Amino acid sequence: MPSKPKLGTATLADFRPGDVFVNRIDLSMSGLHRPRRAGISGTGPHGADSIILAGMYEDDIDEGDHIAYAGHGGRDQKTGKQIADQVLDGYNAALIRNVASGHPVRLVRGATLRNEHAPAEGYRYEGLFRVTSYERIRGKSGYWIWLFQLDRVS
Repeated sequence: MPSKPKLGTATLADFRPGDVFVNRIDLSMSGLHRPRRAGISGTGPHGADSIILAGMYEDDIDEGDHIAYAGHGGRDQKTGKQIADQVLDGYNAALIRNVASGHPVRLVRGATLRNEHAPAEGYRYEGLFRVTSYERIRGKSGYWIWLFQLDRVS
């Protein structure tokens, strides 16, 4: 397991792809992805700075260096199923802002993703990804979602 900077003492430049965090609290305290529950960190006016890909949305597609990332909202908190349309809220607006600005986001993958790109346990920092485009589509459950295309920054 790659080492990571000591919690509370690191700057973002101290993190490297492959750094692993035990849980969301550890990840939040590091400053790499601050929200303890939300998968998107950021605001509409300023853009997003990080996202977590953890298999929570059925419309996510993880191809390693390319990701189709379903936006925030519309999920039942108990069952995890999509039960409503996603709205253009602060989190989704933040990712749209990244398309316009060109600023990349930090991507973290969670073990709950359960695919060949996921870490065996915890959360792993993957590096920077550029949000290249977005569209509003009907997702697998029939609800409107925001789908964002991301590509790894080389």
